[in-house]
Amino acid sequence: MSYCLNPNCPNPVNINHEKFCHTCGSKLLLKERYGAIKPIGQGGFGRTFLAVDQDKPSKPRCVIKQFYPQAQGTSTVQKAVELFTQEAMRLDELGKHPQIPELLAYFTQDDRQYLVQEFIDGLNLAQELQQKGAFNETQIRQLLNDLLPVLQFCHARQVIHRDIKPENIIRRTNIKSSNGNLVIVDFGAAKEATYTALNRTGTSIGSPEYVAPEQIRGKAIFASDIYSLGVTCVHLLTQRSPFDLYDINNDAWIWRQYITSPVSNELSRILDKMLQSIPVRRYQTVDQVLKDLDQKPQLPPTPVVSVQPVTASTPISTPVSTNQARSQIDTELDEMKTLFLQGGKSKSNKSPNVQPQPQTPQANVSKSKIDEELEELKAKYKKGE
Repeated sequence: MSYCLNPNCPNPVNINHEKFCHTCGSKLLLKERYGAIKPIGQGGFGRTFLAVDQDKPSKPRCVIKQFYPQAQGTSTVQKAVELFTQEAMRLDELGKHPQIPELLAYFTQDDRQYLVQEFIDGLNLAQELQQKGAFNETQIRQLLNDLLPVLQFCHARQVIHRDIKPENIIRRTNIKSSNGNLVIVDFGAAKEATYTALNRTGTSIGSPEYVAPEQIRGKAIFASDIYSLGVTCVHLLTQRSPFDLYDINNDAWIWRQYITSPVSNELSRILDKMLQSIPVRRYQTVDQVLKDLDQKPQLPPTPVVSVQPVTASTPISTPVSTNQARSQIDTELDEMKTLFLQGGKSKSNKSPNVQPQPQTPQANVSKSKIDEELEELKAKYKKGE
């Protein structure tokens, strides 16, 4: 099936693969290779079609953007022409990046301008939000880690996107790169950030819900894209319109009231700084956001336990009183005395059948001598204390 690109064709659908429309006779292929299949979008200044590159053996899909302004007024149409041409220039300047659609062709045919670019297969984040519900912190952190480097790439080439929003971020179904599977599309509002351009008031472009305050006044800067990405994040976290997340009476964002899953203080601080209305209080560069995003949460310090070094005089076991120590010495000395009197046999080794022998006078002398020696030992011990 093919689709006629003539805006005035009453029956643009062609079932058979022909070179000319069976209704109006217009050529169905652009530059003899790009054939439209079906329309996938339409705005005030043109239409977008899903197409096929017939010139390649694999017949890859692509996107045809047709410039077809319907607005009235010379200045409006002229601005639309400028934006359409600008998108082609920006895509061409940015070259090949896995998270930016590749520009395939830009030309004029039948007095109409056309832009052909890479087709990104997947849902945009607005569609994903509608199907799967609000994002959690892990998903938002992954989104920032995927998209911030893309903005960094654009800003390094002096390009401000100026229209970051969920509808312009597509999650690629087939991951083409290890960088990430989120792709930023629609560079029609992109602007070259030369010194002269940054200091000249221009046309206010962008979606009102996501646009930075300075951009509304026609003075977009790099931090304007950071602001729009921050608004995108809080919208995805809450599934509420950004207009509902801002308290105009108190000049404050109130997105925390609408979150469906907890958000850490670290991420909250990052988002709040991205959302600062005054540009100088906002992150000025993507590098600054990435630096804060990479920081690990601060853990409370581990309490230090003071350990006293063990010395020879340090008691290891449970301390005992002096009286208990002396009582134990007396007991041990009594046991020694018994051993001497019984010929070196401990009480535990005495046979229960052995009867005590009557003491002889010699034994009494020995006992007296032993008592004296034990008393001397006890005296020495007490003196040593």
